[in-house]
Amino acid sequence: MNARTQGVSKADNLLEVRDLRVSFGAHEAVRGIGFEVARGETLALVGESGCGKSATALSLMRLVPSPGRVSGSVRFDGRDLLDLSASEIRAVRGQQISMIFQEPMTSLNPVLSIGAQIVETLRQHENLSKTAAWKRAVELLDLVRIPEPQRRVFDYPHELSGGQRQRVMIAMAVACRPRLLIADEPTTALDVTIQARILELLDGLKRELSMSLLLITHDLGVVAQHADRVAVMLAGRVVEQAATSQLFARPEHAYTRGLLGASLNLVDDLHYRGWKLPEIRHVRSDDGSAAFSVIPRAPYSSEDDARREADNAASVDAPLLSLHDVRIDYPQRHGKTMLRAVDGVSLQIAPGETVGLVGESGCGKSTLSKAILRLVPASGGQIRLRGTDLVPLRERELRPLRRHVQMVFQDPYASLNPRRTVGEILDTVLVVNGVSDARRRRTRIAAILDRVGLPGSAQQRFPHEFSGGQRQRIGIARALVLEPDLLICDEPVSALDVSIQAQVLNLLVDLKRDLGLAYLFISHDLSVVRYIADRVHVMQAGRIVESGDHREIWRAPQHPYTRTLLDAVPGRKSEDARAA
Repeated sequence: MNARTQGVSKADNLLEVRDLRVSFGAHEAVRGIGFEVARGETLALVGESGCGKSATALSLMRLVPSPGRVSGSVRFDGRDLLDLSASEIRAVRGQQISMIFQEPMTSLNPVLSIGAQIVETLRQHENLSKTAAWKRAVELLDLVRIPEPQRRVFDYPHELSGGQRQRVMIAMAVACRPRLLIADEPTTALDVTIQARILELLDGLKRELSMSLLLITHDLGVVAQHADRVAVMLAGRVVEQAATSQLFARPEHAYTRGLLGASLNLVDDLHYRGWKLPEIRHVRSDDGSAAFSVIPRAPYSSEDDARREADNAASVDAPLLSLHDVRIDYPQRHGKTMLRAVDGVSLQIAPGETVGLVGESGCGKSTLSKAILRLVPASGGQIRLRGTDLVPLRERELRPLRRHVQMVFQDPYASLNPRRTVGEILDTVLVVNGVSDARRRRTRIAAILDRVGLPGSAQQRFPHEFSGGQRQRIGIARALVLEPDLLICDEPVSALDVSIQAQVLNLLVDLKRDLGLAYLFISHDLSVVRYIADRVHVMQAGRIVESGDHREIWRAPQHPYTRTLLDAVPGRKSEDARAA
């Protein structure tokens, strides 16, 4: 990382943005911002969803969709990109400025092999024969560390993991050796180890190809470790710019301080039993101007905490959920062999307890959660809910037990019916589960919406009319409307901004305290699990490799895999240095 603590001289700037505005009709998404990116520098553009980060990135590439309008000045190596003709800007895209998009699965063509897509990019911008382009495609896959590139070049996107698809996107982006690479949330929802490899890869490519990098992210840990300077956006404006070390040590704007306060890390010894997370609350006026307030971190009652710990300790002998030697097999291709996805997992969850389950994608976390809900069959072992083994039960016997265990999904938008209003979604859940009295259903729906912080008018609205954080509240309401004892939370905050993440975590803590809920909290974000969990299980390749309470597993990890996960947490080295 460049050792810059001050601004760079104009001669050093590769990109200079002045008074940039992006509008869609009467709505101005970007409101006269300015920033620079120096040659060989990484500038992080941070802020919450809707602040204008992605609109800014698209405007630099002249990719803002119609009817969007862009004005101002975007000078790249002395030329104003907004003045270029259509053919001139096409020559700049991919060859001089390139972009990595947030979701590779929707950015890659599912009917073309990854090699064919890289070849298409190369032949569009460089005078290469088809043979030379295919050879270069293999070299690029090797550059981004795709194993066996000569073979994998013929794979299709669905045959690759999430991290591998992101590497393919990087290979396409750097194919023509651009001078500026724009990375829009390149590691969102990836496992910490894969995220670390992707970011290390970007750092290495930046040095090898002498690139500048504009890194767009809401992950402040990533910013701390990989950015030279930071620009903070709020409601379409840049409210603060500084060198990374300066911004983290002495943030000047109240909004920046709020973001840093709401961001969890492994250095701050925060746990839900002691502290409520700080939150940022936004109010947007009719003219589009933004106001916000920061609700500071607050302690919880120690008396309530002591009583709850005593209750949990007393209930260990009678766990709410108990898994013993659970095994889950999936048939391999053509059904001739079986893949063991979960291999002899045993764990317990007491009433009112939160158990964290961490591990990389593919380790078996979500498969195990589906087995608890009997959405996939267990091949062996026992899954006991209040002493009743769910594994041998038929559907008719399971039905009355299902309401006791509910799930909160990672993507609330994908798990909510877009054609039903919120009221209809919640009402259907109650009807299916035998609540026949309409007045009782209406009362319960109104109560649960109020409990999760949504107005009664939300019943008449559709899921697309809510923000991401509000949709997650709807998902929580749907799970709670049946008054369950246990919630399985499968990556419930992984795709949320840090401030919205704090609000949802605070909500889950409040619901747990008020309703006596138990949680199985599944996540690849170790900082979140450290805050929310009482005990933690680390899962690797279908097995639990380490277990411990919320203190010791972070302070003294015993298994090499746990240490690998902890070492991969973005920004941890920077945080350790600041803590020291």
